[in-house]
Amino acid sequence: MEKTIPGAEAAQTAGQIPKQRGDSLPETAVRYTEERHWDVVPGTWLVTTDGTPRCSCGDPGCTAPGAHPAHDDWAARATGSATVARRMWQQQPDASILLPTGRSFDALCVPESAGFLALARLERWELTPGPVLLTPGRRMQFLVLPGACAKLPGLVRRLGWSPGSLDLAALGEGGWVAAPPTRYGSRGAVQWACRPTPANRWLPDAEELVPALAYACGRDK
Repeated sequence: MEKTIPGAEAAQTAGQIPKQRGDSLPETAVRYTEERHWDVVPGTWLVTTDGTPRCSCGDPGCTAPGAHPAHDDWAARATGSATVARRMWQQQPDASILLPTGRSFDALCVPESAGFLALARLERWELTPGPVLLTPGRRMQFLVLPGACAKLPGLVRRLGWSPGSLDLAALGEGGWVAAPPTRYGSRGAVQWACRPTPANRWLPDAEELVPALAYACGRDK
């Protein structure tokens, strides 16, 4: 999988994440199905017009250029088959890689600064996070077992916070995350803050990560 910073160094190297390897979108999409057994679906892609990358959706005001679903039935098109994934990206090799949430995993989303602080705290607690995405929008997405959406409000209240008071959200059924090496227009590419490895093949439950994430979001306010 793509090169990234290890979790042990995360809090000390914010903004200094190494560049990802130059693997192609089709190759990487197939690897996600083969190595992680994740469902994947092609999204929109970037089209360069007058030297400026624009979204294939044609909306000049697109908020996620080249990194959102290309079809209304995108969830039904998602596949865990490497053969089908290879065929879909052959049709559009530049399509972004989207991973549906609510299937193999949910995602806990926090600001980048809070995410790095939480990673440092998890390391001190000797807890191994699952894969963690870092988006060009300076958000971190922690992959956890499905069911996080339903659990999150209660977990936050148990820690003494109001769910609406923290910049901590969950993506579950019907949602998606963009995966490396997908690019958001001229803003840059999605990267792994903690890459998928054999050590984090078994994802944590939201209950294991929320205390560190809530603490970090509270400090980050």
